Amino acid sequence: MMKIKNPVLTGMHPDPSIIRVGGDYYLAVSTFEWFPGVEIYHSRNLVNWELVSRPLERISQLDMRGVPDSGGVWAPCLSYCDGTFYLVYSNVKSLFGFFKDTPNYLVTARKIDGEWSEPVYLNASGFDASLFHDTDGKKWLVNMLNDTRPWKGTCGFGGIELQEYSVREKKLVGEKKIIFRGSSLGITEGPHLYHIGKYYYLITAEGGTGYEHAVTAARSEKLEGPYEISPFHPLLTSAGHKELTLQKAGHASLVKTLEGKWYIAHLCARPATEKGYCILGRETALQEIVWTEEGWPRLSQGDNLPRDTVEIDTDEVQKGSRVIQYDFEEEKLPFEFRTLRRPLTEEECTLKARKGFLRLFGGESPGSHFRQSMVAFRQEDFHFTVLTCVEFFPDNFQKMAGIIHYYDTINYLYLFISWDEERGRVLNVLRNRLKKQSYPIESGITLPDEGEVYLKMEVCKERSILSYSLNQKEYFEVYADDISYLSDDAYGEIGEYRFTGAHIGLCCQDLTGAGTPADFAMFRYEGSDRRV
Repeated sequence: MMKIKNPVLTGMHPDPSIIRVGGDYYLAVSTFEWFPGVEIYHSRNLVNWELVSRPLERISQLDMRGVPDSGGVWAPCLSYCDGTFYLVYSNVKSLFGFFKDTPNYLVTARKIDGEWSEPVYLNASGFDASLFHDTDGKKWLVNMLNDTRPWKGTCGFGGIELQEYSVREKKLVGEKKIIFRGSSLGITEGPHLYHIGKYYYLITAEGGTGYEHAVTAARSEKLEGPYEISPFHPLLTSAGHKELTLQKAGHASLVKTLEGKWYIAHLCARPATEKGYCILGRETALQEIVWTEEGWPRLSQGDNLPRDTVEIDTDEVQKGSRVIQYDFEEEKLPFEFRTLRRPLTEEECTLKARKGFLRLFGGESPGSHFRQSMVAFRQEDFHFTVLTCVEFFPDNFQKMAGIIHYYDTINYLYLFISWDEERGRVLNVLRNRLKKQSYPIESGITLPDEGEVYLKMEVCKERSILSYSLNQKEYFEVYADDISYLSDDAYGEIGEYRFTGAHIGLCCQDLTGAGTPADFAMFRYEGSDRRV
């Protein structure tokens, strides 16, 4: 028996959907506007997880060009039946105001790391769709129902909708039915169905995705309901307990181990500042579940509060923070790199032009929802250092390239090389905080006309220090910032909401449209104290 620390997946890993196939555990998480869509992790022991599949890797499966920040892939559901993996996901096209455009799709694969099928369109009545394989062979789709009528008092969440899915016809068939309206917590979403013994158990997320988030358990002897809410409601929450390490606990799924134990994988977040801003975004944690004599699931410790440690039947030691270094010797992007909304073409990003270099051709601005030239790595530690080396020789102030600490199109901190009519090459900083854009070091720092430039980002929770070097020996500090605005929580300052997490990107812009390239010689990410 080993006691491990939560979260088991740090950084942006929200909405976990967990399953077991034989002795293998798989866990899928949301990716929002980042491409490829959905990330699936594998573990043999629930302790250490490896990214093994990014199934939505083609535009034909996932076209996110133009989707808003925090749109795209929401709450995937991973399942397995009769030798086939099933993945259901939303591709959210709009999310602000009364209306949400949320088409849902299904893809399948025989191997988790194999090629996934072209998508089957399911519906668009709501998001967080989940596929349930019943013991009688029938398959059912459940999703929350978007109710856009404010006078109904649902806040847009009209309940959980059920409809049968036909494998033969590859479409939903039969009558739709609302099977659950939710509890008094409201904002009922994220449904997962399980048939255990004589009961159907419905696990939902409630209370919203912030500090009031929660997990609700309900059951019925019939698939269509009515569903009775657990007397131990909610099953999981951290609401009202600011002393807990894990906050925002909610959006969960269940898994049974080979040894017969049960666990719940759930979303959580860890505040990095006194204001409660969670820079790492929403992460994934595990809690042990036990069943009462009456057949209700409960946390093993007898309450409903998430713990920052959990006991697992294994002797394997939990891995800590990582050091990642990419020297770009291969002719394809490192597996863990992401791009925004779409894959980059060979004309926009190549590792073949110069061996040992990643070449990015200048794309649109960091505010674009369409054609950015950026590759990014998820921030997974409170404390980390990132280093890159770039060769870039612009001849126009509209051409930029460098390293960016990126949350979304209106929240980022960018250290970049550009050009000035009077001084030639310059190094500058662009700070975009909640739509307020500024150049905090004004006209920038003059650079030599030739030679490579090393750019460094050092982050300790909310404090970031940007620096540069011309020889990788002597570094000069350029700018220091409080980067707590790179979080979901910061959006409350302007009355908005977001759901993603911070990334560190290499990027290049050419707003003249000429596509001037920048060559990056390396990318190094060194994290520390991942779970502190």
